[in-house]
Amino acid sequence: MTTPTVIETRRAGQTNARHELARYTVSAGERIIYARRVLGVVRLVDEPVDGDGRRYVIERELTVMAELEAIVEDYLAQSAIWDVIPAAGCCALLAEQSEAKR
Repeated sequence: MTTPTVIETRRAGQTNARHELARYTVSAGERIIYARRVLGVVRLVDEPVDGDGRRYVIERELTVMAELEAIVEDYLAQSAIWDVIPAAGCCALLAEQSEAKR
């Protein structure tokens, strides 16, 4: 009996380097929004500056620059208004509301 051989193949240009688009700060800390092209489509990711903590995919399969810019602008506005990570979803807002009521 032979052991199967696993061969990893990667297409050239599969994933490009990430590009920092914006930084913002909320009570949870400073965060960075990155854009990266993966398999020909752009995805937006929200990561903590120090690398420790949760990473969020904001949007994927973006194809138009205006769309990307509008999403980043709206995302930054939401973070400023609510002082939370917008990609964390409404659960983060509900949890903070219940904490404030205690």
